[in-house]
Amino acid sequence: MLKLSRALLCAATLFTAGLAQAADPIVIKFAHVVAENTPKGQGALLFKKLAEERLPGKVKVEVYPNSSLFGDGKEMEALLLGDVQMLAPSLAKFEHYTKQVQIYDLPFLFNDLAAVDRFQAAQGKQLLTSMQDKNILGLAYWHNGLKQLSANKALHEPKDARGLKFRVQASSVLEEQFKAIRANPRKMSFAEVYQGLQTGTVNGTENTWSNYESQKVNEVQKYFTESNHGLIDYMVITNAKFWNGLAPDVRSTLEQIMAEVTVEVNKQAEALNQSAKQKIVDAKTSEIIELTPEQRALWREAMRPVWQKFEGEIGADLIKAADASNQ
Repeated sequence: MLKLSRALLCAATLFTAGLAQAADPIVIKFAHVVAENTPKGQGALLFKKLAEERLPGKVKVEVYPNSSLFGDGKEMEALLLGDVQMLAPSLAKFEHYTKQVQIYDLPFLFNDLAAVDRFQAAQGKQLLTSMQDKNILGLAYWHNGLKQLSANKALHEPKDARGLKFRVQASSVLEEQFKAIRANPRKMSFAEVYQGLQTGTVNGTENTWSNYESQKVNEVQKYFTESNHGLIDYMVITNAKFWNGLAPDVRSTLEQIMAEVTVEVNKQAEALNQSAKQKIVDAKTSEIIELTPEQRALWREAMRPVWQKFEGEIGADLIKAADASNQ
C-alpha cells in the first residue's frame, strides 16, 4: 500500500511538472550583429513586441543586438545547434548553404530597391526555402539598403581603388568584386571593422549609410563614394526543426507577424539610410563623392565580369530574371 501511495505521489508530481513545463512560454532567441537603430535592429524589436502582444504567455522573444550573444563567425553554427532560434544574416553569409543566394552579391545587378522587391516577390521566394535540407528556413527578406564605398582616399574611378585593402564579408562574390578592380579583399567580421579601419589593417570597406553611421565609420574614413553598387539585405532565418515543431496556431501567428514586420522594416530602411547619410554630412568628418553617370558606368563595366564568373553556380536564368527586374 505504501509503495502504491509513493507511486501515485510520484506520478502526480511528474504530471504537475509536465503541466508547468507546458505552460512555460516558448523562448525565441533572436540574435544579430548590428546596432538597434538600424533597420534590422528595429525589425527585431518590433517582432518581439508584436509576438509577445499577440501570443501572451506563449512566446517570449529575447533580442541580442551588436554581436552580444554570437558574432558573425559563430551565429550560423549557433542556429544549427539550437542555441539561438532566429537570425537575420546578410545574404552574403549563405554561399556555403546554397550557391544561388550569391545572386544578391553580384555588383551593379539591381538599379534600385524597387527592382530588388520585384525579384524577391517572384523568383526570390524559392531561395527562402532552398536550405531546408540543411535545417535552415528563410522567413523573409529585410532591406538594409544599397551599398556605398568608403576609403582613406578619394574613389572616383575604379583605378583609384587599385592596391587598397577592402574589408569584405565572407563571400566569394565580394572577394572577386574587389579583385576585378585590382584591390585586395580582406575577410573581417562586422564587429572588427571600426578597429580594422582605424589601425590600417584595411583601407576601406562597403556598406549602407545606416551601418556606416551607427558604427561611426566616418570617424575613421575620409571618403565615401555614393556608388549604390550592391545590396545589403538580410534573410530572416530560423532553425527549420524548431519552426516546424511549433504548434500550427503559434507558427501561423508568427508568420503573419513576420510579414507585417517585413513591410515596416522595408518601408523604414531607405528613410533611415538617408537620415544616416545626412548625419555623416553634418559631422563634417568625411567627404561624400557623388559619381557622374560616366564614372558609374566605368565602375559597372569593371565589375560586370563577376556576373559571368559565377553564372555556373548561380544559374544564368536566375541572373537573367534579376536583371529583367530592372525594367
